[in-house]
Amino acid sequence: MTITDQVKQDVAVAMKAGERERVSALRLVLSELQKDSKEGAGDEVAVLRRERKRRLDAATAFRDGGRPELAEGEEAEARVIEDYLPAELSDDELGAIVAAAVRSTGASSPRDMGSVMKAAMAEVAGRADGKRVSARVREALGA
Repeated sequence: MTITDQVKQDVAVAMKAGERERVSALRLVLSELQKDSKEGAGDEVAVLRRERKRRLDAATAFRDGGRPELAEGEEAEARVIEDYLPAELSDDELGAIVAAAVRSTGASSPRDMGSVMKAAMAEVAGRADGKRVSARVREALGA
């Protein structure tokens, strides 16, 4: 079952349960997943990560603007989206992947960061944020 199918089922369940906020969040996610599918990209996990990041960025902007009630709504939507994302890699798992990428590319200095990032991100496969991977690669290369 695809993520889109699961979201469709969860919208129906949330509607029956009368969970308005959850229905609203799921409908937005479903819309983005369907739009991405029509455009041919078809990477559901990337869509979910992008939408979660948008919600978290909006929450930060609302908090900075003195609107905590709107920020809480955005954070609630981000939590709903997180339920559909694969589990994040632990720090130890990410460290092992970065170390393997450094070994496989033969990287020895910060100039090799691009090749290490490419190898590490292919292995991470959406289970860790790019910023987190980048920080670990810099640390491993002594940058």
